[in-house]
Amino acid sequence: RDARAAGHDVSLYNLGIRAETSEQIEPRWRAECAPRIPDVYPGALVFSFGANDCAEIEGQGRRVTLERSAAVARSMLAEAKAWKQTLWIGPPPVDDNRQPFRASADVVYHFASERVAELNETFMQIAAELGVPYLNMYARLADDPAWPGMYEDADGVHPIAAGYSVMAEHIAAWPAWQDWFD
Repeated sequence: RDARAAGHDVSLYNLGIRAETSEQIEPRWRAECAPRIPDVYPGALVFSFGANDCAEIEGQGRRVTLERSAAVARSMLAEAKAWKQTLWIGPPPVDDNRQPFRASADVVYHFASERVAELNETFMQIAAELGVPYLNMYARLADDPAWPGMYEDADGVHPIAAGYSVMAEHIAAWPAWQDWFD
């Protein structure tokens, strides 16, 4: 929204699906992006995923192992970078005090900031290896004095509207994001 207000011709296509893991995103991202940003037009990709990989399903264990999350991320981001300009935004922290997260009557997830932080560190290493700009959203929000209240009246995984605004401010201030528009 801010980029458009500044006069940039930006079209946004959010392809996120609630509760999807990296393994679920991997087989569909390219097929969904290709018709939206054909090669005749300039385009860029922004990836943000990971927290759902870290969730443990009650009685079943972690949804996606750390090793598998890393392999899927490396594959997706390498392909994306070879195709279009690519940015990667890391997962935000969760509120451990508001766990477990009841997704439905039958599915209960346990998110933990410790697992998200571990995955974030792994993702930062992969991004550095691939040369993909990475926004450490986890650290930015963990260090932001406004962040702790962003899960009030929320589920501990999805912040209130003001929390998404705080995240957007961090993205807008990110030099790699700003470079896209220079």
